[in-house]
Amino acid sequence: MSTLPADFYAHPTAVLDAGCRIGAGSRIWHFCHVAAGAVLAENCSLGQNVFVADGVTLGRNVKVQNNVSLYGGVVCEDDVFLGPSVVFTNVRNPRSAVPRRGEGHYQTTYLEQGVSIGANATIICGVRLGRYAFVGAGSVVTHNVPAYALVYGTPARPQGWMSAYGHRLRFDEAGRATCPESGQQYQLSPDKKTIVEID
Repeated sequence: MSTLPADFYAHPTAVLDAGCRIGAGSRIWHFCHVAAGAVLAENCSLGQNVFVADGVTLGRNVKVQNNVSLYGGVVCEDDVFLGPSVVFTNVRNPRSAVPRRGEGHYQTTYLEQGVSIGANATIICGVRLGRYAFVGAGSVVTHNVPAYALVYGTPARPQGWMSAYGHRLRFDEAGRATCPESGQQYQLSPDKKTIVEID
């Protein structure tokens, strides 16, 4: 078990290996396993049956739903949401007979602030998901995803744009859109490949 002060909650069935770091206010539910080299910042939530491997880093307020395994090389910035049964990989060319473990073999998968991934999506290792990107349920992500992009499908392809509050954005002829909840405005680039927040 972790020797950290009890400023977080862990269900009695959870396994916290010595050396793991868990931030204050975090909640770890039934049958989770947090490995020795894992780092969880403040106010994270791990649903039932979540595995967090050595070398995984979770920022503040990361929510991981049931049945997710986070393997070495996964990095989540603050406010990331991972839906039930999301799948991560960390080796692109696995072979049972060929050892490909540890540093030098695991590829980094990087989720920037506010990324949301829907249930049963698969994220192939080595990709980067930009701020507030939104991945639809059941998708297979094989390439980098721009900030605020909505992607879904197998393989996942760009389907539109989402606000930081999680609303589909509709752009006018000038390439501007407004989030209906926050009122934040966004500008679409001339090539329609990126968007930015307007101050």
